[in-house]
Amino acid sequence: MAVYGKILVAIDLTEEAPQVLEKAKAIRESSGAEIILVHVVEPVGYAYGGDIPMDLTELQEQLDKAAKAQLHSYGVEYGVPESNQIVTVGRPESEIHRLSEELSVNLVIVGSHGRKGFQLLLGSTANGVLHGAICDVLAVRIH
Repeated sequence: MAVYGKILVAIDLTEEAPQVLEKAKAIRESSGAEIILVHVVEPVGYAYGGDIPMDLTELQEQLDKAAKAQLHSYGVEYGVPESNQIVTVGRPESEIHRLSEELSVNLVIVGSHGRKGFQLLLGSTANGVLHGAICDVLAVRIH
């Protein structure tokens, strides 16, 4: 079995995030791995297709600030130092791939709702991460 030294845990900051964090915690306890928490905030413009003729910078900054506060709370609860808590802006799959390469992680952990059929074909973050990752990916089934 592979031993993981550095784990990137990508969470969406919903009430389901602790399920993913508990799995990461268990792996850390058995392997001594370093955990890096990441949350990707999608650009506000994506929600509107970029067609809104207004400055959304302040709204984006508020979303980033709220995400950092929530991620920090999870970091404290799960013993992840602030230096290993990352909030970034972009497409989740792309940012997770970029960070996993830049930080030389050997495992990415994401949550998965276990979608099937067309929902799976249309894609989910977990599916997108899996198919572009250069390291192992653990998709934790969300109940």
